[in-house]
Amino acid sequence: MLSRAKPAVGGAPPPGDRRRKKGKKVPQLEELLALRDFTGAIALLEFKRQVGEQEEDADLWIGYSAFHLGDYKRALEEYEALTKKPACNPSVWVNLACTYFFLGMYTQAEQAALKAPKSRLQNRLLFHLAHKFSDEKKLMSFHQNLQDITEDQLSLASIHYMRSHYQEAIDIYKRILLDNREYLALNVYVALCYYKLDYYDVSQEVLAVYLQQVPDSTIALNLKACNHFRLYNGKAAEAELKSLTDSASSSFEFAKELIKHNLVVFRGGEGALQVLPPLVDVIPEARLNLVIYYLRQDDVQEAYNLIKDLEPTTSQEYILKGVVNAALGQEIGSRDHLKIAQQFFQLVGRSASECDTIPGRQCMASCFFLLRQFGDVLTYLNSVKSYFYNDDTFNFNYAQAKAAMGNSSEAEEVFLLIQSEKIKNDFVYLSWLARCYIKNKKPQLAWKLYLKMETSGESFSLLQLIANDCYKMGQFYYSAKAFDVLERLDSNPEYWEGKRGACVGVFQMILAGREAKETLREVLHLLRSTGNPQVEYIIRIMKKWAKENRVPV
Repeated sequence: MLSRAKPAVGGAPPPGDRRRKKGKKVPQLEELLALRDFTGAIALLEFKRQVGEQEEDADLWIGYSAFHLGDYKRALEEYEALTKKPACNPSVWVNLACTYFFLGMYTQAEQAALKAPKSRLQNRLLFHLAHKFSDEKKLMSFHQNLQDITEDQLSLASIHYMRSHYQEAIDIYKRILLDNREYLALNVYVALCYYKLDYYDVSQEVLAVYLQQVPDSTIALNLKACNHFRLYNGKAAEAELKSLTDSASSSFEFAKELIKHNLVVFRGGEGALQVLPPLVDVIPEARLNLVIYYLRQDDVQEAYNLIKDLEPTTSQEYILKGVVNAALGQEIGSRDHLKIAQQFFQLVGRSASECDTIPGRQCMASCFFLLRQFGDVLTYLNSVKSYFYNDDTFNFNYAQAKAAMGNSSEAEEVFLLIQSEKIKNDFVYLSWLARCYIKNKKPQLAWKLYLKMETSGESFSLLQLIANDCYKMGQFYYSAKAFDVLERLDSNPEYWEGKRGACVGVFQMILAGREAKETLREVLHLLRSTGNPQVEYIIRIMKKWAKENRVPV
């Protein structure tokens, strides 16, 4: 937006004729600026300053060069010093304002810009500041001042981009490119828009046009790496950045920070706590990726603290706020947080821009999941299932919805596709899988799940589930075993009543020929472990039948 071939004030210095001792011509400032060699320009100006050959407007040129190097603090020092001089050209204020803007000092940028004479650059800067301040009235006012000239249209395109109006931005860039094929860098902007629209293949094709001419572009190679990350994996993306990390130019300090940020993402969060916190207010995605890191570490409260004050403006931000609120709501049992999450998911899922996208449909599935409308959950998950066959998180949610709708057979199959040990040790997974086993007449597998667990509150809850669900399904043997353990752990009379009913149920099944007679021996063993006076009567009846039917007990 603020790049320009000439500074806001001053002209090019007159050519000189000094030569180096070796006979080579000393490069002139005008030549260095034309080559965009801003490091060389600053070195030349500082050298002349030291030897007493003060260049005309040297301070202004140093500020200009430092700005284009991304050294905004140095540019700020030069411009602030110029504004304190009595003979300061008022146009310097807009240069200072641009520097404040790139340092994120938006209030100071606005104050400085308003001290500058009216100009196209001032209007563009105030246009962007209105966007930063979310002042729609001012935004529209400065928008109306824009003209059909390249700089103004590029400024408008950048606002479209930042407001997630990517197609509108693409239309402007392509229109400018039609008349200005030499503006190769616009291909990078178009590629970035396609990246944001999830058209990673198209983004690569457009980007290739620029990289053929400028193969060492930091920004273009970084975008290419991001496309590789989306299309392939983190290793492929990291390989694209290797040349940059090995020899990143000092001209792009801001890009170095971007690359460090992206490498954390490509490496699955490795080094997140060292790299991301200082970048939270520098790179917008840094906050979001740090939130994701905390979620993956199960530090939900820290993730919430980082995102709670963020006013979402993009689908990704709404989705992430929804995920964090859902996780926190489940962790602390807060209906309010779950309600907020449901509303965020619904907002994205029903939006015109996301309703037919994969994330949009996932959002609607999440919304209905929180509303416990599992039929609707399956409708949306079925529409995107082919994209997530080996995704453990997707399968976990999909299986739960299947089980909730009573489709236990398919739910069991999907649960068993899950490979993540973290999910497989989650009590929600274990309890749902146990329910499916019981409903699918495999109570022995549900019992094995319990035996593998360490003694805890969760294992006690699983015992209760097995005891009660097996009883309901007429699987009395495993119900009796579960009630027996519950009775040993807790003297609650309900457990004895459950165990008594289950043992009698097993006896009835033996009488009906639906259970092996040998099982009676174990039933008697379970009954003898109870001190209740009713036990003797029940045992006496069972033993009498066993004697009459020659069943060893």
